[in-house]
Amino acid sequence: MKTKLKLRNRQAGMTLIETMIAALVLTIGVAAVAAVYTQGVVFLGSSQDDFIAKQKAQEAIESVFTARDTGVLLWKDIRNQRGASGADGGVFVDGPLPLNDPGPDGLINTNDDGALESIRLPGPDNILGNADDVLVPLTKWRREIQIRDVAGYQNLRTLTVIMTYTSGRLQRTYRLNTLISQYS
Repeated sequence: MKTKLKLRNRQAGMTLIETMIAALVLTIGVAAVAAVYTQGVVFLGSSQDDFIAKQKAQEAIESVFTARDTGVLLWKDIRNQRGASGADGGVFVDGPLPLNDPGPDGLINTNDDGALESIRLPGPDNILGNADDVLVPLTKWRREIQIRDVAGYQNLRTLTVIMTYTSGRLQRTYRLNTLISQYS
């Protein structure tokens, strides 16, 4: 009588090399997820700063247009004090300035500006308008208003608002450009 021995397959299971490669792939995947998560947290942290910069730039442009439309400023005054020529003779101070409240003239970035502006943010409950709100001074933003003549057009000027601020460890800049004419 003949007996047949069954040979067992010695290939069943995983080798040490396969296990190490699988662990490496898993580690790379976890590191990638952690990097994306970190970038997301950084982006969320800076998005509020970006939003404030955009709103304050729009506010500056709207105040110049409103001053023109209501007659608070004459066309000859809608310029920088020094400007490109060094003696433009307008009311807007040259260079970046802190975000101060408007002065008695109702304009920002002029010689009569008030104290440093603050905004009200939601407190720990994340609801704006109740007792735990926080008043935050806008110390990390600076605003520059540049008003320049457009070559060949007497009744047209470029109006540029440049917001500079730090977000985390980065210095950021937001620039808003438009044209303003003598006529509403």
